[in-house]
Amino acid sequence: MTDLLASHPIPSEEARALVAGAYDVHVHIAPDLMKRRVDDLTLASRFTEVGLAGFVLKSHYVPTSERAEVVRTALPGFGAVGAITLNGSVGGMNPIAVEIAGRGGAQFVWLPTVDSANERACTAASPEGATPPMWVQLQDEMRAAGMTADPVDVVGPDGEMLAVTRQVLQVIAAHDMTLATGHLGADEIDTVVDAAVAEGVRRIVITHPEFTSQRIGIERQRRLAAKGALLERCFTTPYTGKVTWDLWLENIRAVGAEHSVLSSDLGQPFNPPVEDGLPLLAEQLLAAGFTEAEVRLMAVDNTRWLVGAEKDR
Repeated sequence: MTDLLASHPIPSEEARALVAGAYDVHVHIAPDLMKRRVDDLTLASRFTEVGLAGFVLKSHYVPTSERAEVVRTALPGFGAVGAITLNGSVGGMNPIAVEIAGRGGAQFVWLPTVDSANERACTAASPEGATPPMWVQLQDEMRAAGMTADPVDVVGPDGEMLAVTRQVLQVIAAHDMTLATGHLGADEIDTVVDAAVAEGVRRIVITHPEFTSQRIGIERQRRLAAKGALLERCFTTPYTGKVTWDLWLENIRAVGAEHSVLSSDLGQPFNPPVEDGLPLLAEQLLAAGFTEAEVRLMAVDNTRWLVGAEKDR
């Protein structure tokens, strides 16, 4: 696909300087099962050039800790962070897979995304003109080939935490990893966050609460923040039309910058360059009246906390 830079906004050097030292905690880049804008080694060099410290390698289908190690070896000092997402391709809610990922240096554990029971059951429609996620086509192709995984449950029919989910949380706590809630529904997220706090998980992020299959109400966002979770504000959610910029900004104001964390969720060929995501968010926030200190808190301090670069807050 032709990269038409003129079709995307270009961040200012001031915005880049404001987010210097940040980690992008949610990127989708090659190698992956889908066409991506850039590969991890090239992106690491670009991040270094613009002053960003690192990224978390997100894949819906495969663990990424080994790739992160390759990037760190190729660019010593760069913060490439491995992860695992608990979809059907890794056995769903699989504590063994999480244990292996943790021993291999992974920091992020996403609960089910494309295979979550909530995502499978979601009937909410994106606003007209919104760009659909790239994984939708892959899921459709596998379904057509008769290879659909069962929905991955985290709670039982009664809404109570499954024993296997609790074991996953215990492994996350033991390795001091970061829990991300994936594409769970709002009620599931409440249950998981309560259990994670009880099990000693220190770093919890509510994955793109404005996304179509989440749409977490602001009062619930406030309650989750009060429990210590950070609300992830992804660039792609409003940029691709899944939510308005006005609502996205209103939610940050209502919950507070101290309880929000910025990420791009970029890497799709049709979206802006990944290294532009955080500074473009900085520009949106500054234009909406947020202070430079609030932007740095969300873009730099909170991302560094989530990846473990800062041990305490």
